[in-house]
Formats: sequence, structure tokens, C-alpha cells
Amino acid sequence: MNLTEYIKENMVLIPKGQELIRDFVDPVKWLSSDYKMSAPGTRKPKNTREELLYVSSFLMLKTPVTNELYSYVTGIDCDAKIRDFPVVNISWVEAIEFCNRLSKKLGLEKCYILNSVSEKTTVDYSKNGFRLPTDAEWQYACRGNKKGYRYGDIEETAWYDKNSNKRLQEVKMMKENSFGLFDMIGNVWEWCFDLYDEKRYGNYRIFRGGSFASEERACGATSRRKSFPEFKIDDLGFRIAKNNLDRVK
Repeated sequence: MNLTEYIKENMVLIPKGQELIRDFVDPVKWLSSDYKMSAPGTRKPKNTREELLYVSSFLMLKTPVTNELYSYVTGIDCDAKIRDFPVVNISWVEAIEFCNRLSKKLGLEKCYILNSVSEKTTVDYSKNGFRLPTDAEWQYACRGNKKGYRYGDIEETAWYDKNSNKRLQEVKMMKENSFGLFDMIGNVWEWCFDLYDEKRYGNYRIFRGGSFASEERACGATSRRKSFPEFKIDDLGFRIAKNNLDRVK
């Protein structure tokens, strides 16, 4: 793999904009990793929390990180049959470590200062290396300037439980959104950097978008879950972002 060319060909520029982040928060404190925050259709009454956020332009990988890319950067062997499938069973901690490794391989500055206490891991947005998208960046990028829950018909844009045979699928097999991003909805959930709510849920981090095993209502731009940073499962991966340091300040 020519890593420099791969990154050049597979990162796209996301323009600046605004995004309304809406949470439906259960007033009862939960610590279950299976708790759904923003999937519509849940029955228990929840408090609504909204915030309109400005999103600076940034770069984002067209697909979730694949087995091929993960293997090349980490040195972990990869079966050729699954090289173009999203890497899964990756914790938030491992995703953060991958970003720093990739930055180092390409001679870029590391964005993360790691800490064994995950909530004390910090990110420096002045650096030119790779990182996870923020919660707002992910949702904004997923919409691709669309206002609805999805950027297109689910059968054309997402692998979910009704069309995936409940199996992981190769990337880029579904239609991309208007920003040129594939598999933002379905196929695999994707980690974001953000803590969900440290006061209520401790060090739980957010992951987004639904997966091949998810029901239809869980696959959308505002669908999110949360779990502890060491959590990993076979439908959870991640996607990388990079600061656009050429943007107008």
C-alpha cells in the first residue's frame, strides 16, 4: 500500500456549516452500554436537549477504516478476503491509538496526548495529524447538506438487518452522500471522540450511525449510542478525520 496516495485519494473536504445536535436523555441514570440515546421510536419519555453548533471545514475518510488500512498501520495481519471490509471489534482507545500511529507513519503531528484515564486524553486541534471526528462533525458530515434523518433511501445507502443478511459488508457498495462519504449509515457503528455526559455517565464515549445488525430506525444521522472506551463488538468500527489547516481562520 502507498499510504500517502491512499490517504490523498480517500480523504474528502467537508465544508464548514452548522448542525443542530439533539439528545433525548432519560431522566433516570443508566450505565448500560446498550442504551439508545437518539434513535427515534423509543417509548420511554425523555428530556430533549438541543444545541446549534458551528462546524469548521475538515477532512474525513470516505469510508470507515478498513482491515487493509488498519493492518498496514498497526502491523496486525489481515486476511485478504476481508481487506475491503470495515475493521471491527475496535475500542475507542484502540481507535485513538491508531490515529496517532497513522500520523507518525506519515510524518505528521499527533493530535492526541494519551492518558491511561481515558477522559483525560486530550486532543490538539492545531496539529496536522489524524483524529476521530467530533460528535457534531460526524452528524454534519453524515447529513451531507440534507435535512432528513437519512441522506437517501435506506435500501440504496445503508446496510442494516433487513438487507445485510446480518453480516458485515464491503465498503463503497452503497450510494455515497453529497459529500462523497460512503457507509455513514449502517454497516458499522463509528466512534466519535466526545464524552457523552461525564457527570451522568462517566467516561462513556459516543458512537454513531447504526450497523448491519441494526433495525431500520437505528440507522440515521442522529442515531447514537454510548459505551465505555474499552468496549468492542463485531459491528463497531471508526472513521478518521483531519483538521483542515488551510481553512480561513
